[in-house]
This record gives sequence, structure tokens and C-alpha cells, in this order.
Amino acid sequence: MSAIQHPNPGKIPGRAAPGHRLAAAVILTLIVSVFAFLWAAAHGWIEPSRWLGVCSFKQATGLPCPGCYVTRSAMLFVSGRIVESFYLQPAGAVLCGAAVVAAVFALLISVFGVNFSFLQRRMTRSAVYWGIAIMLIVFAGGWVVTLCRSFAEGGHP
Repeated sequence: MSAIQHPNPGKIPGRAAPGHRLAAAVILTLIVSVFAFLWAAAHGWIEPSRWLGVCSFKQATGLPCPGCYVTRSAMLFVSGRIVESFYLQPAGAVLCGAAVVAAVFALLISVFGVNFSFLQRRMTRSAVYWGIAIMLIVFAGGWVVTLCRSFAEGGHP
């Protein structure tokens, strides 16, 4: 075999480090726990307002806050009613979808030891800022939708 045909051992990813596998297992456990809570709430076994409280912004102003309906949207999402979830609060459905993707990656890393090199790159400040900006845009978009729906239904004070 010529030198060109030999695999480059530096480019073949190894198994995920034990610390990465443990962190992925913790992330997977948290996501599954939140989804289990939401699934139990969707089936009436748990009352979410008892655990999460009631929106004081909506009580004071009569208008939904940026996070209003996210819990109900997530409950619809875990019940398999994804389109209804997106219709009720787009931000809730987008966040649940992102959580599902994160859970899949966490499962592959923690259980099977898959090493995703793009996840191991150092997080730069600009990447964190972009992530925060995208989350704010998603919540602002969801809030606009719920405000428009509230005004259309005559729910303004």
C-alpha cells in the first residue's frame, strides 16, 4: 500500500472520554425527566401549575408573557400532537424539538460512546451570543404570535 492509501490515525475519532459520557448521561437524564414530567402532566397525573406556578404577568396585564403557553405547547409535543404544539406556542415546539435533538446526541455519546468532534470544539463567545440571540428571537416570535392571537380573541385589557 502506498502512503496515500493508509488511513490517517489522527483523523479517526476514538471513543468519547468518560467525562464526556458522564456529562451526556446527565443531560439525557435531565431531558428525559422533563419530558416525563410533561407527559404525566398532559395525561392529568400531575398539575403543572402546582409545580410551576401561575403567570403573574398575565394576571396583572391580561396579556400573555413571552413564556405563556410554553408548558401547554410542550405537553402537546410530548403527547405526539406536534402541529398543535407549534400552533399554540411556536417557541415551545421549537425548544422541544431542540431538546429531542440534544437527547439523541446525548444518548449516542453516553450509551454508545460515539465521539462527535464538532461537539467538542471550544465554545467561543460569539457562538454563545449567537445561541442566545436565536433563543431570544424564537421567544419573541412566539410572543408575537400569542399576543396577536390574544388581541384577535379580544383578550386585551
